[in-house]
Order: sequence, then structure tokens, then C-alpha cells
Amino acid sequence: MSNPVKPTFKTEFIPLVLLIITAAAAVFFYFNLPDRVATHWNFAGEVDAYGSGRSQAIAIPIMAAGMYLLFLLIPYLDPKKERYEQFSKVYHIFKSIILALLVIIYLVIGLNGLGYNLPVGLIIPVLIGILFIIIGNYMAKIKRNWFMGIRTPWTLSSEEVWNKTHRFGGKMFILAGLLMMAETIMPLTWKLPIFIIMMAVLLFGTIGYSYIVYLQEKKSK
Repeated sequence: MSNPVKPTFKTEFIPLVLLIITAAAAVFFYFNLPDRVATHWNFAGEVDAYGSGRSQAIAIPIMAAGMYLLFLLIPYLDPKKERYEQFSKVYHIFKSIILALLVIIYLVIGLNGLGYNLPVGLIIPVLIGILFIIIGNYMAKIKRNWFMGIRTPWTLSSEEVWNKTHRFGGKMFILAGLLMMAETIMPLTWKLPIFIIMMAVLLFGTIGYSYIVYLQEKKSK
């Protein structure tokens, strides 16, 4: 079975380097993190959950390895696998930036567990905001498939609806990313409501937009 997104040294270099860094860090953290470490922070940047240091040392590396394998497998599994060749560059970019985000978050949380007291409540929202902006910038280049992108009954049934929805969704992701970064300097009482509204608009806005475009397409036929 051919792979429309063929892995090469060039495409896999960054992901593999990230996985090697993660594996090395996992060994270090496993033997050096204390028994009890922070595992979650609230919107105020305060720790609100703790867990085992050893569990923390291996959880994200396992997740990162699984994510990488999933990216390798998806082109084989998708019934529309031939479309991946049309956005293979974007596919590899997404693979690298998602893995990079996981690795950086892992290192930040691990170093925090060692006592470096990094501003996790500031760093992680900024990183996620950057991820959203990058995804939004490339979203319009994703071609119709069953695994990546905004998959609704209407985008999957029409090429035009897919393309228009992804152009719209890209702008929404960029806006969400900017808001997520801006939240770091907003009053605490604003953060949770804005986050909930932002996620609701991002989710239901793109779904609703795809349906509206679908209805418009039907009327024009």
C-alpha cells in the first residue's frame, strides 16, 4: 500500500530530533523529579493538581511517540489518501509543530517540577496561541479528507463547501490564537468567560458556516 505522504529524511528529521530530546529528557526527569509534582495549572497560573513525578516523566513522551506514529499511519488509513499528496507539505508542518508544542510543554512542566518555578500559566497559553495561528495560516491548504481539518457532513460532501469553510476556519483559528495570547495580560475574571466564548465560537461558528455555505450551494444549483 503506497503512502501519499512519503516520509523522507528531510520530512522526519525535526520530528525524530524532538522525539530523541523527549526520550533523553524522560530518562533525566524519571530519576530526578520528586515524588510529587504539579500536573495542572488554573487560569490564574496557580497549581490545582499534583501527581507522581515518575508518571509525569513518561506520560508526555508516550503521548508524543503515539502522536508521531498516528501521523505516519493516517495517510494509509484514509479512504481519500490520494488527496494527502496535494497538501503533503502542510501535513508535515502540522506534524512537526504539534510535536514541538508537546515537547516544549513537557520540558517546561518538567523543569518546573525540578524547582525552576517557570511561569507555566503564561508560557503554555502563548504556545497554544502560536499553534492556533500557525494552524490557521495553513488551514486553507488542507484538501478534503477524513482525518484532518473541519469535517462536517457538509464539508465532506462538497469540495466548494470544504474550501470556503477552511478559509473561514483559518481566520477563526488565527483570531483565537491572538485572543489566547492576549488573555495572558487580561484581568483574571475575564479569562475563563472569554476562553469559553472563544471555543464555542470557534466550534459552532465553523460548523454553522459550513452548513450555510452548503445551503447556498444547493440553492445555486
